[in-house]
This record gives sequence, structure tokens and C-alpha cells, in this order.
Amino acid sequence: MKPTVIILFLLTALNLNAQHVLKGHVTDHKGEPLPGANVYLEGTYDGAITDAKGDFSFETTATGEQVLAITFLSFEDVMQKITVENYTSQNFKMRESVNTLDAVVISAGTFSAGDNSKITALKPLDIVTTAGSAGNIIAALQTLPGTQTVGEDGRLFVRGGEANETQTYVDGIRVAQPYGSTTNNLPTRGRFSPFLFKGMSFSTGGYSAEYGEALSSVLLLNTIEEPDQEQTNISLMTVGLGLGNTQKWGKNSLSFNMAYINLQPYQWIIPQNIDWNKPVQSLSGETVYRHKFNSGMLKIYAAFDYSDFDINQEDINEPNPVRVALTNNNFYLNTSYKGSLGNYWTIQTGLSYGYGHNDIRPAGNKVDNAENSSHMKLKLSKKFSNRFQLSFGADYFLTDFTEDYSEPTGFVYNSGYNNSIAATYAEADIFFSKKLALKAGVRGSYSDVLGKSVPEPRVSLAYKAGKKGQFSLAYGDFHQTPNADYLKYYKNFEYEKTSHYIFNYMYNADGKMFRAETYYKDYASLVKYDTETPMYNSLYNSNGSGYAQGLDLFWRDSKSIKNLDYWVSYSFIDTERDYRNYEYKVTPSYVAKHNFSVVTKYWVNSLRSQLGVTYSFNSGRPYDNPNDTEFMSGLTKSYNNLSVSWAWLLSQQKILYFSVSNVMGSKNVFGYDYANNPDVNGQFARQAVVQPADRFFFVGFFWTISDDKKSNQLDNL
Repeated sequence: MKPTVIILFLLTALNLNAQHVLKGHVTDHKGEPLPGANVYLEGTYDGAITDAKGDFSFETTATGEQVLAITFLSFEDVMQKITVENYTSQNFKMRESVNTLDAVVISAGTFSAGDNSKITALKPLDIVTTAGSAGNIIAALQTLPGTQTVGEDGRLFVRGGEANETQTYVDGIRVAQPYGSTTNNLPTRGRFSPFLFKGMSFSTGGYSAEYGEALSSVLLLNTIEEPDQEQTNISLMTVGLGLGNTQKWGKNSLSFNMAYINLQPYQWIIPQNIDWNKPVQSLSGETVYRHKFNSGMLKIYAAFDYSDFDINQEDINEPNPVRVALTNNNFYLNTSYKGSLGNYWTIQTGLSYGYGHNDIRPAGNKVDNAENSSHMKLKLSKKFSNRFQLSFGADYFLTDFTEDYSEPTGFVYNSGYNNSIAATYAEADIFFSKKLALKAGVRGSYSDVLGKSVPEPRVSLAYKAGKKGQFSLAYGDFHQTPNADYLKYYKNFEYEKTSHYIFNYMYNADGKMFRAETYYKDYASLVKYDTETPMYNSLYNSNGSGYAQGLDLFWRDSKSIKNLDYWVSYSFIDTERDYRNYEYKVTPSYVAKHNFSVVTKYWVNSLRSQLGVTYSFNSGRPYDNPNDTEFMSGLTKSYNNLSVSWAWLLSQQKILYFSVSNVMGSKNVFGYDYANNPDVNGQFARQAVVQPADRFFFVGFFWTISDDKKSNQLDNL
């Protein structure tokens, strides 16, 4: 071999084995060194760990273009292209990851429940283990700050808003008729059993641009994604029977619950404050079918409810009780799909149909109404990075409402309306760091029946102050079409409107949570009319206005005392409205200025039992006394309710459950009905609006049959 060839061969071999030294310095976003960061060339075994000063140095035989990777726990990865031969020592700055458990979250106005929530206030089982709730989701939510206990109604009233200002969603799709039907001063319940839901998010204001047609609140219920196993639940109760079953096969699962309620046997034993001709009877059922695709989940949810009752109601203006009978049929169907489209795109879409029919017989008259409603939804989201996500979508709501009224005299009046609402929205989630986050969006809606469109800007900002605490701010405009009580008679309304301003502080440690939130709401374009109740011949306008402001406090602790879990909530509200037939701006009759609740749950290991105690207090509510010259000058006495429950684990899968609501038998008064005309002394007689019974007793036996022979319904009691 020639000498020149040998020299070239040796030089090439030396070049192939040349060692290049890569050096650098790694710091956090504040310039502080990061010891222990992992630095390496992607696709090789060459790398090093930064020292106490944040410096690294390692040798590599790699050449040409490479990717220098730097990783460190709770920081975003650094991936930088370099040319090895030209590389010189560099400084690298790493940003904190926004996906860590201690990262800031938007919490203003929102209570969440579920295993995946960073800001859980109530667990799913809390919804029904609360003493006094009797398995009613709405009753459990009334122990949270921001809500009102309106005992003669039973629906959800939030921060000065009426019940129809709260919208309910199942798997992101709206439910048009979330409550059972009832008559005057007889409380109703939520239609949905908690058994099929994995959690909920309850917003008292400042919610996402994804949701509209709600002036005060949204309640989001999410069904279980995938059941753990096949099982059967059997319930034997003093008020009826229940049966549930779950089946799994392949990528599919099906769950259902059915319940038959008949209050007549119970009311034979327990005296009532109501004269029943026929106590409440109902048959209801729910089912969820799930199919898991490789990149998403399809759910089909269906629920039906049939109920009827017949009562004699005392009326201060009638010498004899007024007979009222009601029959209700309700059906709700919901299909939803949520999945990935690839390249960090996700889709959520769905369709719902709801039908509600009431046949009411008040005092010999007849009211027959029906509502058909549907909701179509499409939402797309794109995650551009851990720090920026964009969501946008559209909603379409349809409502067809008809009502026929007739009297024995031959008078007949037909009313109703059709409305379609189209809405689009876009919203961005921006994480500037794991301490600072922003959610900003806008929603636009058009109502066909009003012939008007409105923009709705929404923005929330959260800042993390320390390891466990954070502050949040929220602002938003919210609009809602007037409800059916008005639209069936009159169409030329404006959108009802409110603006929310919220400031929130939250402390969330292991097993402990504290929330303090202050808010202000400004109402405009509320409905007014000039008669005692909305009538076909009333004069209507949209000149109403109002405000609500207050402070909500919440504390929960499940760690300080062994086996004890409790929470305390307090709300102060100052609110006035000039709406309906009000003479001027005053506090509405459903609002108590002070609301206080304590909920405790204690596990007694020696007795294999869970003891629950709930105490609720509300200050007096205003009412209008025609014997006084000042409008709405009356104030009821305060509301007190002490309830207890006991769940006894007879065996691993059998539970005996006892509960008593209003143990002390407090004579709570929710207001007064007055005579239309004064007596001989010039005074208007009155009649108190009271609860249907002084106490409610409940006994149930719950039996679970499952493959693991361990599961039971304790989580649902």
C-alpha cells in the first residue's frame, strides 16, 4: 500500500473516532441553576446530568446535525437542533411545565366533583350521602355556598337568580326539562338519579363561552365512562323499589336503573300537612350505552319519567280546598361522542331530544301543555402546545311549546311559541406559566323568536400564590330568552341579560379545601308585567333590572379527625330586582340574606356504619304584606333543618340505610298567601306556606350482586 493511501486511511479513522465535548449551563425561567437536569443527544447514549451549579459537560462521537434534549421533572422539555462540529457552550433556560398537579387552574365560580378534578369540592358519592338529600342531586347542591333553599319549590336557585336561570347538561348536551313537574307550593326534585354519573361541575357564575342561555349557573353532569365490572343493584325502600344492572362485552357496556315510587303506604303511617286524594306515584328509568372506539367514546343516554298525583290545596280566597290533579310524561334522549382526530385535535359532538307533557286539572279547569326540544352541538379543540389550546364550536337549540287552557264555562285559550337559537363560540386557554393562566372567549347567539342577536365576551384569569393557594378573576356577559310562562303570550321581548364580576381565592391541600369568593351581578332587560300572574291579556315589557352581590365561603376537611369528613358553607347576598309585577326594586321573595350549612360524615368502624348529620340555616325571606303600606316589607322567621342518616353495612354487599329530615320538626315558613279582599276590619287574612311534612323518614335495604363480591352501594347512599 502506498504511503499516501495509508496516511489518508489513518486520518479518516481518527476523524471517525474524534470526541467532541458539549458543554452548557441550565437554569429555570428566573435564572436559577437547575441541578439534576438530564442532558443528552437524542437517539444516542451520550449525555450527562447537570451539577449543583447547573453545568453539564459530556463527550460524543456523533457528528453533523443532532437534537440536544434537556429534561427535568415539572419543567417543559428543551429540544434544540445543533451541529456538533460548530457547537459552542450555551445557556439554556427551562420553563415550568403547566401540566403538573400543582399548576394553576381556573376556579372562579366553579365547584367540581370527580376523580380527575384538580379542584374537587364534592366527590360523586357526596351528592347522595348528604343527610337530608334523600338521593336528590339538587338537595345536596343546596349545601354549597351561592345556593338558596327554596323549600316550597325544590329547584336550584343561585346567587339571586331564579331556578330557570340555571341550565343542566348531561355529557355536554343540554336538558330542557331537568325537574319533575309539580304544582303551586309543592316542592319538586331533579329528574336524574346519581347512580349513573361519575361526577359533576357546578358553576355559580363566570362559566365558559361553551355554554349559553343561562343567566346564573350551569350544572354539568357526566356519566360513567367505563364501568369496572358487571353488577346488579337491588333497592327496597319505604317509598318504593329500585333495580339497576350493568353489562359489559368487548368494547361495549350497558347500564340501566329503574325506580317505582308510591308514597301512599308511607303517608298512611306518617301524617302530612297536605290533603292527598292520590299521593305521588311515579315510574322512571335511565340507561347508558357506551362503545369505546380506538380514539373516542360514544354514549347513548335515555331517561323516561311518568308521575301523577291528586291533592286538595287550601286557598285563602276559597271557602273549600281546591282540588288539583297532575299527570306528567317526560322523555329525554342524548347521544354524544368525544374523541381524538389526531395531530392534537379533539372533537365533541352530540344531539338530544326532550319531550315533556303535563295534564293539569286545577279547580275543575284544564291545562294541557307539551314541550318538544332538541340541542345539536359540535365542538373542536386543538392543542398547539402545553401552553396554548383553542376551542371553537356551534350550538343549535329548538323549542316547540304549546298550551291549551279551558274552563267548564266554555272559555278556551290556546297559546305557545316556536323558537330556534343558533350560537357560535371560540375560546382560548393560555398558560403563561404554571402560576398564571388565562381563559378568554366570546359567544354569539341569535334567537328566532326575539329576532335579535347578542355577543357575549367571557374572560377568566388565575394566579397561583404559593404551593397551595391561588387567586382567580372572572368576567362575562350572559343572555337568556324569557321563559315559556311569558313567551307563550308575548314575543316582542329583549334578551334578558346579566354581567358577572367574580374574585376568588382557593386553598387546596391534601384533604383540606378553603374557598372565598365575592361577586357582583348586574341584570338588565328583565321581564315585567302588570297583572297578579302572567296572563294572556297582561301588558309585558323588558324594562326590568336588578343586581346581586355577595360573599361565599366554603371549608372542607377530611384529614384532621380520623374517619370524619365535613364541610361548612356560608353565603351572604345583597340583591334587589324590579321585575315581574314588582312596584319597584326590592329583594325577591325567594332570597335569604344569610345561608349556612354544616355537613358531617363519620365512619364508625366498630359498627361498620357511616353516620351523617346535616344542619342548614337560612335567615328570613321577604314577602309582601298588603296590610303594610310598604311593598315587600315582611320577613319570615329563619329556616332551620337538622337531618341525620345512618348507613349500616350488614355484610360486604348488603346495606341497611336510615335517614330523618328535619329531626327537630322545625315549623319552617316560606312565605304567606293573602286574601284578595280585606275583612270587615280592613285587614287582609293570610295563610302560611309551609313544608309538606314536618319530617321525612326513610328506610332502605340495598343489595349489590357483583363479580368481585365486594362492591356495594355505600358510595351511593
